[in-house]
Amino acid sequence: MAGFDEMDRLSATAVSQTVTTHWLGQTCQVFAELDSTNDLLKAMVRQGTPDQPPAGHLLLTEYQRRGRGRLDRRWEAPPGSSLLLSLLFRPHWPAEQANWLTMLVSTAAAEAIAGQTGLAVRLKWPNDIVVQQAGGWHKVSGILQEGGFGPDGRLHWAIVGIGINVNIPAAQLPTGVTPATSLLVATGQPVPRLPLLAAFLQRVEALYDGVGNGRSPHHRWQNKLITLGQPVHVTQPQTGHSFSGMAEATDPAGHLLVRDEAGQLHTVTAADVTLRQI
Repeated sequence: MAGFDEMDRLSATAVSQTVTTHWLGQTCQVFAELDSTNDLLKAMVRQGTPDQPPAGHLLLTEYQRRGRGRLDRRWEAPPGSSLLLSLLFRPHWPAEQANWLTMLVSTAAAEAIAGQTGLAVRLKWPNDIVVQQAGGWHKVSGILQEGGFGPDGRLHWAIVGIGINVNIPAAQLPTGVTPATSLLVATGQPVPRLPLLAAFLQRVEALYDGVGNGRSPHHRWQNKLITLGQPVHVTQPQTGHSFSGMAEATDPAGHLLVRDEAGQLHTVTAADVTLRQI
């Protein structure tokens, strides 16, 4: 990337010197190029032991050849331009709390981006981080969560991958259902990645530890959603079934509650949900 700041290059040493968390990201690997951070960390978990890699392990790359987003969509970013990472958790939470990880990670990302840039940052259900730009909301980050349940039905391990478009020029932004942007485009200036990473990890750790103390991330996450109170169009990708309605709320598990035009309330667990004009 032209003009890339040498001081902002990612390395395990640079990360360890910047991050101030207690356990999250305290073990870290950084790669110049990978197929997918989620795929590599998942393979490490399956080949490891119940405590190796340890909870909080951070895997970063400067470029993903096969980055994936939700619903198996590609996630693309030019080399050296973004934060592309996966985090390992070993929560042993009940299955109904599995989505809490996506809630707290997306909330942490929104708060970290807002704190580092001053931008208005919100969430689009279920896991897109969006910033206000040119009169509308543009996607700057997305999350992919994967995990493994034990015979007790609890979430024994989970990997949360996130990509944040940091310094991608406008001409190189990806296309998608939600218009994309980057922090460079939204602010008009390059944004240092290491301080953003440190702020993000701090917030993730604090929210995760809060769950351990009995505090659900649901309310804080729901308050950031731009989807609620809006007319939406819902498409189920597996069946192709679609309907329109009003997004009313989310339940404690993070599912979206949409009332269709006939007055029936639907619980949406996994679907394409787009805001529509009326």
